[in-house]
Amino acid sequence: MKVRRFVTCLLAAFGLLQGGCNYDFPLTPKPTRAIDGKLLGDWVAMDKENAKEELMHVRHLDDSTYVIAFDHDIYRAFHSDFSGTAFLSVQDLNADNRKYLYYTWQLSADGAKLSLKGVSTKVVPETTKSPDEIQRLIKQNLGNPVLFGDEILFIRKSGPH
Repeated sequence: MKVRRFVTCLLAAFGLLQGGCNYDFPLTPKPTRAIDGKLLGDWVAMDKENAKEELMHVRHLDDSTYVIAFDHDIYRAFHSDFSGTAFLSVQDLNADNRKYLYYTWQLSADGAKLSLKGVSTKVVPETTKSPDEIQRLIKQNLGNPVLFGDEILFIRKSGPH
């Protein structure tokens, strides 16, 4: 899906997308904090394969949940901070299985650049069946550069809203 290439390569920034969503549950059972208003707005990334801009719209759904529109798909995301790292649990609302992806994110000091990196299924296999096991694998591998896919960089187009 686009979410994985987007979040992994991109949103990795919200890393949302090279295949499908991978996991049956979010990284944390509920949001770990309220939304960050600095993430709201319109973001653009360059799709290197097609040499075209990819537009991502990030909006507020409720106090702890974002709605993301990206390449004609809709995602739900919330903060799943874990083991001292800022993660997002991102759910594909278009897919019948509504699985999740996990991304780390970082916003530049001026709020103009958003970086996303998706958790790699090479380190945390899709077949991992419990939230405890996923958290254990991520915690064990936080220092491992292979834990995350390529960075996806978004540039703020407008916002925050």
